[in-house]
Amino acid sequence: MATVVAHVDPRGEFREAVRQAAEILTSGGLVAFPTETVYGLAARADVSAAMHRLRQVKGRAAEKAFTVHLGARADAARFAPEINAVARRLIRKAWPGPLTVILPVPDPGRAPIMSQVDPSACEAMYYDHMIGLRCPDDPVAEALLRAVPAPVVAASANLAGNPPPQSGEEVLRDLDGKIDFLIDAGRTKYSRPSTIVRMKDQTYEVVRPGVYDAGSVERLATLRILLVCTGNTCRSPMAAGLAGKLAADKLGCDMSSLPARGVLVSSAGTAGGLGRAAPHAVTVLARRGIDISGHTSTALTAEQVRLADHVFVMTDAHRDAVIDLVPQVADRVQLLLPDQEVGDPVGGTEEDYEACAQLIERGVRARLEEVLG
Repeated sequence: MATVVAHVDPRGEFREAVRQAAEILTSGGLVAFPTETVYGLAARADVSAAMHRLRQVKGRAAEKAFTVHLGARADAARFAPEINAVARRLIRKAWPGPLTVILPVPDPGRAPIMSQVDPSACEAMYYDHMIGLRCPDDPVAEALLRAVPAPVVAASANLAGNPPPQSGEEVLRDLDGKIDFLIDAGRTKYSRPSTIVRMKDQTYEVVRPGVYDAGSVERLATLRILLVCTGNTCRSPMAAGLAGKLAADKLGCDMSSLPARGVLVSSAGTAGGLGRAAPHAVTVLARRGIDISGHTSTALTAEQVRLADHVFVMTDAHRDAVIDLVPQVADRVQLLLPDQEVGDPVGGTEEDYEACAQLIERGVRARLEEVLG
């Protein structure tokens, strides 16, 4: 029996096709659907008959799992209860998008999703205490995945050994009559597979380059924290020094190893470029084992702001200045201390700088808990 095909415009109306496809998946059928990379072939993970058919079509061994496809990035926690900081950064920055993340799950039985499905779904989704998750950046795929009230797994919609399909026509060359339904939305955006990254501890490896190359993944995995004050001679250099030390302590490495662990801390001033770190700032941080004596003040640039994942400022005026410089990053700019501003100790005594450092340290500790987890 020939595969039923629904031709849709992803920029137009596709709700009826998605409704039909969701009904077929829900009842245990196989559906090919578009993503931004290549066409996928989907089945319900908790329907044994559907999984048997999917394995037959793909020539996949019974013990091998498939990638779980998600309609929203927030769903990742349902399948992997413990997601490390690097993986969270990749998920936050790259999803929805052409990145598959393989996560360790020491005990799949503890995953929230397993309380909602038949135990047989475990082998469809988990293999060797790992799970692959993907959140496509395609309106049709998103709508379909959201419409199915069960976990959906998928593989590329081709026979083993053949190229992954980039159009509905290519899907039918391999699978016409072997699957139940195809949503044909034309050629895919990238016409290349997703990049696959496997997580381990606080590191990762690129298993398969795709739309993202290794350099792109590294940029996505790196956490950039920018501390901002006015002159960049006391408050923000102290904050950056403290953030570097505390982050290194948390990650179990020394400060020089932070870039290798995917963490970059920097500082700048809205009116920076006026000299070296203030002597009292150097002194109070030296007591904490932090050397900022080589710091040179720099002026804040739009490029620094755009690259930063988090921008922490000392006052509301600093926040306004950052947002005026790059308005689209407003959601990433926050006061270091949510409940108060950090006043400028410039011209004050060493005791004033010590009090300021204590205030900054309190803010840095709290913010690092948020961003490093």
